[in-house]
Amino acid sequence: MTISVRKLSALALLGAVLVGCGGGAADTAAAPDRPSAAPSSPASGASPSASASAGAAPGQPAVVRKAPPTMAPGPGGLTPVFERGRKGTDKVVALTFDADMTADQGPRAASGERFDNPQLIETLRRLKVDSTVFMTGRWAEEYPDQARSIGTDPRFEIANHSYSHYAFASPCYGLPRVAEQDMAADVKRAFEAFRKAGARNVVPYFRFPGGCYDERALHALGPAEVTAVQWDVVSGDAFAKDGDAVAQQVLDGVKPGSLVVMHCTRSAAPVTEQAIRRIVPALRAKGYRFVKVSELMAERAS
Repeated sequence: MTISVRKLSALALLGAVLVGCGGGAADTAAAPDRPSAAPSSPASGASPSASASAGAAPGQPAVVRKAPPTMAPGPGGLTPVFERGRKGTDKVVALTFDADMTADQGPRAASGERFDNPQLIETLRRLKVDSTVFMTGRWAEEYPDQARSIGTDPRFEIANHSYSHYAFASPCYGLPRVAEQDMAADVKRAFEAFRKAGARNVVPYFRFPGGCYDERALHALGPAEVTAVQWDVVSGDAFAKDGDAVAQQVLDGVKPGSLVVMHCTRSAAPVTEQAIRRIVPALRAKGYRFVKVSELMAERAS
């Protein structure tokens, strides 16, 4: 059976072309809602795996970090797709932020356009919100210091949003398309960019640019050994001008186990940080905890 290209809403369409997210130094004094179950993993090769800590004292055993949970491949090696936690789960929600920068946007960055939003990252730290950043490899190359800062902060984990932010299925809102034979290599190239930037908290998850995929793309990604991650709540922050409206859309959509897609760019999602300042206390008042995608996936498997 062929899986058709996902038809997203107009809001998701706008999110498909958004760019950027970044942050400064980690707030080491901030404590999470609870001790994080998400691991820190090296970004090497196609996907991170369990590793021993290199910082163990002489004579002391190394600390082994557990590999992030993944979903088993489908028939014929089909890349699995994760969209939300299991129904009936505890009041947990995963906020995710796409750091989109396409392979051909270097001239725009050179001319002064900023694709990052350090204020949003710092607000997440200040509010002690664990979250997952889906980053393109091109973005990590443009902002290696910020990629390293995010990717070494236990508050966050970095997931793969491709290297190029080109489409993996067509049509996909006008995005250029990655050749099928190059799809796995594009994903692996992004992991390599994270490694070169010095990010360590990298997980073997992948989000399709524009949310567009079909059965051929799921087969082509098999060698990358990733779990594809979509969402069940669209924030509507793309090019939005009203932070309260964005916040309300998220609050109206979140259910236990939800996975929210948001963005963190100064130019194309200017009110996301404002929305977060309303979303976080409102959901906590309802009893929600904020978790990374790896934790949400682990809870689904439990």
